Amino acid sequence: MNLTLVLVVIIYAALAVGQVPYTRMNRATIAVVGACALVVTGALSEEEALHALDMGTILLLGAMMVINVNLRMAGFFRYVSSRTLRLARTPHALLALVIVSSGVLSALFLNDTICLMVTPIVVDLALRLKRDPIPYIIGLAVATNVGSVATITGNPQNIIIGQSSGIGYLNFLAALAPVALVGFVICWSVIVLAFRHEFRGTLPEVTLPPPHPYRPLLTRTVAVVALLLLAFAAGLPIVTSACVAAGALLISRVRPDKLLNLDWGLLVMFAGLFVVTGAIEQSGLSAALFAPFRDTLQGGIVPFTIASSVLSNLVSNVPAVLLLRPEMSQFANPEQAWLTLAMSSTLAGNLTLIGSAATLIVAELAQVRGVKLGFMTFLKVGVPVTLLTLLFGVAWLAWLWR
Repeated sequence: MNLTLVLVVIIYAALAVGQVPYTRMNRATIAVVGACALVVTGALSEEEALHALDMGTILLLGAMMVINVNLRMAGFFRYVSSRTLRLARTPHALLALVIVSSGVLSALFLNDTICLMVTPIVVDLALRLKRDPIPYIIGLAVATNVGSVATITGNPQNIIIGQSSGIGYLNFLAALAPVALVGFVICWSVIVLAFRHEFRGTLPEVTLPPPHPYRPLLTRTVAVVALLLLAFAAGLPIVTSACVAAGALLISRVRPDKLLNLDWGLLVMFAGLFVVTGAIEQSGLSAALFAPFRDTLQGGIVPFTIASSVLSNLVSNVPAVLLLRPEMSQFANPEQAWLTLAMSSTLAGNLTLIGSAATLIVAELAQVRGVKLGFMTFLKVGVPVTLLTLLFGVAWLAWLWR
């Protein structure tokens, strides 16, 4: 058990940093190597490692990636973003459109995908309008996290929570959509106050290149997505519905290597993390680690929100959710606890620039286009947005279970 504890500490420290000195390892390879080390050292057997893999979560995540690939190839994200941003006449309206459009798209699809697709559009538009791109890309970053809190398919940690909790898609949406909607207002207000100099006057008229979606693929994919959302609303099994939708889109004349151009690193990281957390449970570390804090964790929405938010910033939100997952059945109201975990682990990602994959993606893609988003610049928005959205989330969930 001592060796297992040492390995687990090393694995989570490396995951938190995101790399290993003198190597080019990332979180995916760290998770896999860590999982292998735990099996080799006997923390769990090969059979137990295979049993620890949550294939439902991996399949759902993979299916959503297939859908996103088809939407991207069809030009859906660029089309919607370009059309939406054309409506802006003032800097205030432009920021509002960035926040709402990216947030809503993140609720329907994975937030990381939205950041990948929309960041270049927002940066290019801001530069064309001769505006400072920083407030708008910060708006994009925080809004994708806030919007993704609303649905099971909004982000990777919610996918895990949806699979583990058994909460229905519509029930999850009804509970957390208000948090996302109020969160959009908080994001907009904080950014406007933080960058007062940017939000003056009107926007000049510019000619934007028209988006050219591939309409046959776009029509087909949107129809499949609409049917998928209807299946979710009807209460059909989420994993099966998503896999059927992905399977329908894989029946195509498009080359398979393009259709399967998924984020394999994220899927591999999930697999490795499932084995690592399986070892933690199997060895008894989970019970030992959380025993001193169990009363605090179960003390209500406020202490649990604080604990999960801190843990999410220490080891990242997906590992945090996996670490807390075994403890959820101990709560007097497991559904409330799961929803609190989804809310807090997601919103906590806005605290710093490195708090979530979504914010990192925005910063990296913006830098490629010559726009540097600094850590401290993000912090002056991230801290108040995180605290205010968490405060409302706690108040809302407490009111639901009053």
